[in-house]
Amino acid sequence: MSAERDRVETFGHLEDGLRQAGDWYHWGPYLSERQWGTVREDYSADGTAWESLPHDHARSRAYRWGEDGLAGFSDVEQRLCLALALWNGRDPILKERIFGLTGNEGNHGEDAKEYWWYLDALPSHAWNRWRYHYPQRAFPYGDLVTENGRRGKDDPEYELLDTGAFDEDRYWIVEVDYAKGDPHDLLMTVRVTNAGPETETLHVLPTAWYRNTWTWDADEPQPQLRADGAERVVTDHPFLGRLELSADGAPRVLFCDNETNAQRLYGSPGASPTPKDGVNDHVVSGADTVKADGGTKVAFWYELVVAPGETATVRVRLRDAAESGNPFGDFDAVSERRLAEADEFYAELTPARSSEDEALVLRQSLAGMLWSKQLYYYDVAQWLDGDPGQPTPPAGRHGGRNAHWRTFDSFDIMSMPDKWEYPWFAAWDLAFHCVALSRVDPAFAKYQLILLCREWFQHPSGALAAYEWSFDDVNPPVQAWAALEVFAIDGARDEAFLSRVFDKLLVNFTWWVNREDHEGNSVFQGGFLGLDNIGPLDRSHLPEGWRLEQADGTGWMGFYALSMAAIASVLNNRGRPVSDLVIKFIEHFALIADALESQGMWDEGDGFFYDQLRLPDGRIEPIKVRSIVGVLPLLGVVAIDEEIVDRAETINKHAARLLASAHPVRGGLGDRRLLLGVVGVSRMLRLLTRLTDPDEFLSPYGLRAVSRVHAEHPFVLDVPGMHSTIDYEPAESTTGMFGGNSNWRGPVWMPVNFLVVEALTRYARFFGDDLKVEYPTGSGKEWSLEEVVIDLQERLISIFVRGADERRPCFGWVERLQNDPAWRDNVVFNEYFHGDNGAGLGASHQTGWTGLVAELIFRARGERWRTIGEIMSGEDAEARV
Repeated sequence: MSAERDRVETFGHLEDGLRQAGDWYHWGPYLSERQWGTVREDYSADGTAWESLPHDHARSRAYRWGEDGLAGFSDVEQRLCLALALWNGRDPILKERIFGLTGNEGNHGEDAKEYWWYLDALPSHAWNRWRYHYPQRAFPYGDLVTENGRRGKDDPEYELLDTGAFDEDRYWIVEVDYAKGDPHDLLMTVRVTNAGPETETLHVLPTAWYRNTWTWDADEPQPQLRADGAERVVTDHPFLGRLELSADGAPRVLFCDNETNAQRLYGSPGASPTPKDGVNDHVVSGADTVKADGGTKVAFWYELVVAPGETATVRVRLRDAAESGNPFGDFDAVSERRLAEADEFYAELTPARSSEDEALVLRQSLAGMLWSKQLYYYDVAQWLDGDPGQPTPPAGRHGGRNAHWRTFDSFDIMSMPDKWEYPWFAAWDLAFHCVALSRVDPAFAKYQLILLCREWFQHPSGALAAYEWSFDDVNPPVQAWAALEVFAIDGARDEAFLSRVFDKLLVNFTWWVNREDHEGNSVFQGGFLGLDNIGPLDRSHLPEGWRLEQADGTGWMGFYALSMAAIASVLNNRGRPVSDLVIKFIEHFALIADALESQGMWDEGDGFFYDQLRLPDGRIEPIKVRSIVGVLPLLGVVAIDEEIVDRAETINKHAARLLASAHPVRGGLGDRRLLLGVVGVSRMLRLLTRLTDPDEFLSPYGLRAVSRVHAEHPFVLDVPGMHSTIDYEPAESTTGMFGGNSNWRGPVWMPVNFLVVEALTRYARFFGDDLKVEYPTGSGKEWSLEEVVIDLQERLISIFVRGADERRPCFGWVERLQNDPAWRDNVVFNEYFHGDNGAGLGASHQTGWTGLVAELIFRARGERWRTIGEIMSGEDAEARV
């Protein structure tokens, strides 16, 4: 058992406040990489978050709800922050945060324009490593904005490499390591390597500051960072205690205050003559905007002259001020020990049959997820009403974004989809994060699922908040499934966790039934349901009198009902008497399956499920788009044992009639197992012919979101008041719907691929080798479903690992990423992937749900996991093979 395993057992004790977190979690990477341009910081009259606080203001405005920084660490309440600032001597500003384009500036929506990687992390954050490539030329801020603004939706994005900023290898390789001597002893190492052909100077400024809490609350203390000698800063804080911050090598120590520069932004005097951007102005232009004695922000200023190919190192240590002795005496030994522990942790974790490159991908994907923890602070009532002593927010805010969520009050560490592009939680993303995180930190994964349903998160109506830009939007209900996955991966022994999630999801399930089944016919709506612009029309904002009956919404609910039935069955088998609830959810499932059968969503000629648009005049228009929407009903499938069958037949309700119909049965009397699916086996097989057809959904790298058939045969919707089309778009979106970079019109998406693979696994476990299918469609070859599952797993894993040609498909056509030794093994986990060549697209650091590739490696290389049916029946999983 590694030392790290001993450290991470405590997070599960974190209940009603972050102060109760285990000591090893006290410091971690809890800063975002973009606090500017978020909803929380938007106090505009019209809700234009990107314009309300743009990148140009970020260095000068004290944030209200959080902090950002390069390679940032903070305490668990984000009181004191530690991060990195850089200056190449040519830029107009310090590099203190990642730069990118806003949703309105990018030709495919918001888009980070930098190169950085999360190379390593332990769940306790006793060891973390971050890497960044910084041009030695002036950073081309204006060129990136102008050129991307000139390009249209049909053009590719203009990236930093395209500007020539890295030509002739004129750039810095910057690596930051964090190690902990103990839970409250933080060691920061910064290594800068000159990759260029000439000796260059880099200004390196490790920076610490207090989050500004005193401006918004008059009762909050304003702690100070104070100079104590040439290389030491001390501070006293009522929560953190008395701390010292030491830097070796005699840097210059610069102080300013984390206060808004009102003079620069508004032309009026501010709270301090040495405001938040004081260090920036002093270093870049020599302005008299810093202090020598103390403030609420401090930077250690190093000017490092580095020859070509050489590396310079900076070391900083934050620890209890009562500690004695040289803070750098054991510094390197501590760092080396923590790295060795990280190596041991991942060696123990990684399946033995993984290749060396797969082990690298697994470690970096999990590192990215661990780095993407963030303090999420958002008190909606306070945000709506404004702070005492501050300008009152515009009146329109009370009828606008999130106005109906006054009970939402978050102050928690959460797993973020991406700390730059999506520096806020998303409910259905979070469910997938938890599945992957449960391998490294199951207690934290459980906490995330519980948190989503806590009283201060879940709406009193039972709804779950979707994501920051609109809590009211509806995400796919995958939390029950995720809870089962986490429960199983963690050894299927924590019934208390499962019971706690189940009780809250009962309320949410009821909300779905009451609010999203408008006709009471078990056909569900829900709007875009996380699939953004997958259809020819905006599914969340239909014209008055129109209604869209959604195959995916109904399929998701069948999946939800079976997941809830599985949880109830586990709890019932473990001593909590909820057998009635097992039947209740089987009954719901039966009603949903019957609705899909009877409401006309299945097209017998095409062998596919389609949404139906009901027009005000009563006509029904099928939306004949072959997309993942029509595949999602496959997810609702489970093999149930004879006891459940008998119980349902005794009650003799709708479920009993369904169970008595033609569903496959295996085993003899007394040991029967019945395959229960939203989609019958015959329809499943017909869907599978579409799904595994290379000319439709089957890509070399997984399953496309939209059938390739629409490349030559676009779907046209032409009804009164609406004319639109949809075709196959394997890469970036050419429509502005839902921001324009959320594109489900052809690329490969990890979450739905993962769910489809898991559903096919349930079929495979039930039928074994008795059922063969043609795979791929048109090949004339017969495969068992288990072989199909294995092949799909391999396709998805192959996106990230080097193939026989030594190229990683996720790097696409970018030769530097493919071939340069300084770049080629630094992997990013994009939001989605090109439907034909596997190139990474969308948010470049979407390590949340794309981190599921780690779980695929676990399952493909060593772990046999439990299906929902096996969990329901209490079957034991086989050990690692």
